[in-house]
Amino acid sequence: MMDNNGLIHGLLLDGNGAARELGWDEINSWQASDGILWIHLNYTSPAALNWLYEKSNLDHLIVEALISEEARPRSTVIGKSTLLTLRGINHNPGADFEDMVSLRIWAEEQRIITTRQRPLLSVTDLKNQLIQGKGPVSASHLIISITEFLTSYIERALDGIESTTSELEEQISSSCDETLRTQISSMRRNVIILRRYLAPQREAISRIQIDSVSWFTEKDKRQLHEIANILIRVVEDLDSLRDRTSVAREEFTNALSAQLNSRLYFLSIITAIFLPLSFFTGLLGINVGGIPGASYKWAFLIVVFLLMGIGICQYFYFRKKDWI
Repeated sequence: MMDNNGLIHGLLLDGNGAARELGWDEINSWQASDGILWIHLNYTSPAALNWLYEKSNLDHLIVEALISEEARPRSTVIGKSTLLTLRGINHNPGADFEDMVSLRIWAEEQRIITTRQRPLLSVTDLKNQLIQGKGPVSASHLIISITEFLTSYIERALDGIESTTSELEEQISSSCDETLRTQISSMRRNVIILRRYLAPQREAISRIQIDSVSWFTEKDKRQLHEIANILIRVVEDLDSLRDRTSVAREEFTNALSAQLNSRLYFLSIITAIFLPLSFFTGLLGINVGGIPGASYKWAFLIVVFLLMGIGICQYFYFRKKDWI
């Protein structure tokens, strides 16, 4: 749970998959010989900012990267350390896909510093693993575990999008409810936003594998390669979903147009049938003298049957022309 002093958690890894929590005093007195230290901060806290600038021994440019508001996924090797920016699915209440949470990482061989503004389930899950003694055993494993958790939640989100898209495609074939248009547009927007962030994230993880520092083993690189391959597949699936939502929107528009045209066609036929009948009734209804049959008692019935005959003739004429 986030502390008011900006320290979300400080964990000292024992090298066997477990870790114990530290406070600021223990963090400030930490030495590399004590073990691997993972510090997770809320960079919006003044106390966290003060520690980063004054006590972390990091260059100010690196600190600026760790607290940047807008952070595109990237990977940069600086000496024997790595600066990473990754994005994760936002599971906070009321969150949208466009609000993907950014996680900034400074990785040294014996110290990992991560910063964020909003909570990430991936980080919480990794912390729980360490508390249970089932977590990573080195700094490189910690980086790999973070990317694995982030990618796992991204895959789950993608499965949900695919399921929703399939449901929308089925609804289009059976209904032209106007709300479907909004749902399809929203889904397409979500897919585009996810792809915008995940395409560079795929490249960032690939760069870690290629430009990794000396404390990344060959096994670590292979694991990163697998994660990068998963993200490649995710991006390809997002491209497919983007095309599917585009086609779904076109199908909905076409179905809506066909429905509207059918209704207009029906109204046109009705108008065509009743237009001549309205003309005759209007002509016979003028308020002037000399209307034929005005004094004949069967005149009204004769006119009615005449109009019915005209209507029937029109109906068969339209059928002959395949208009109805």
